[in-house]
Amino acid sequence: MKYIVCEKPGSLVLGDMEEPQRAKGEVLLRVNKIGVCGTDLHAYGGNQPFFTYPRVLGHEIASEVLEADESSPLRPGDKVAVIPYLHCGTCVACRKGKTNCCRNIRVFGVHTDGGMKEKIVLPEAFLIPVPGLTDKQIAVLEPLAIGAHAIRRAEVTDRDSVVVVGCGPIGIGILKLAKLRGADVIAIDTNEQRLQFVKERIGIDKIVKAGENAVAEVAALTDDDLADVVFDATGNKRAMEAGTDYMAHGGRYALVGLFNGELEFTHPRIHAKETTLLCCRNATPEDFEHVISVIGDFPVNEYVTHESGLKDAIANFEKWTDPAEGVIKGMIDFNN
Repeated sequence: MKYIVCEKPGSLVLGDMEEPQRAKGEVLLRVNKIGVCGTDLHAYGGNQPFFTYPRVLGHEIASEVLEADESSPLRPGDKVAVIPYLHCGTCVACRKGKTNCCRNIRVFGVHTDGGMKEKIVLPEAFLIPVPGLTDKQIAVLEPLAIGAHAIRRAEVTDRDSVVVVGCGPIGIGILKLAKLRGADVIAIDTNEQRLQFVKERIGIDKIVKAGENAVAEVAALTDDDLADVVFDATGNKRAMEAGTDYMAHGGRYALVGLFNGELEFTHPRIHAKETTLLCCRNATPEDFEHVISVIGDFPVNEYVTHESGLKDAIANFEKWTDPAEGVIKGMIDFNN
């Protein structure tokens, strides 16, 4: 069967390998579509923290069942979504239901080989049946679940004003899902093209260009209160350290992006606002289920900006790393 492996930074190879064999409790799956996420692009670029090579990338997976245990409710042909956070089930986080931050977590496609294969095997416990969804919808459930988890963790309500800094795929998910919850949302980015994208294609009316006037613009949009909740979806040190500037007194600041280093905050400034600081990692099954329930209201066809068949995937993957291509979400069709 065909698979794509990142042998080292800057090197993707399309190769052949033997089909996987499933064990009891596991399910053999055909991969139909797979999303390309920031982790994949950073791994290819050589700047993904805690990453080793060679690695089969990919964890945003739309798949269907080929074979399962006789006792399983899953049957051949069933469409399933993959929860790629392979947790231990016994550590302190897992015992509290926080499987997204398991002490022994292995993320499929990051810590272990992932889904850029024609067929994969996974334990049944990490699969969610998704009848009625398209493959494209299924493949975007994972990045949207990350946004849903952050929104749930920050306890966003329809009474909140929300700022999202960073209009990449995760930030866009937070923006739209928060709006679907009824919040008043404001998008911030340094890239004018992305701001126009979220306004024209995703339906986010309030956009602010990052810069020296951004705080004043947010104040003007919130009756001088600033935002009840601020999400950082950049992973950029300067942006993350400045995020509380957009936050109201008594507000919440949620870090969704990951920076591989130290962050510095001026304590009197965040103390004066009685800042609630939250870190948001991955997602739980509850977050996936929420996204499944609202996916019909999410503009998936707009969100997926670039698509490729398997035979052209490597050439297109390399192009998608170029900011000039304007990629929000790339997707590979393993059946084409």
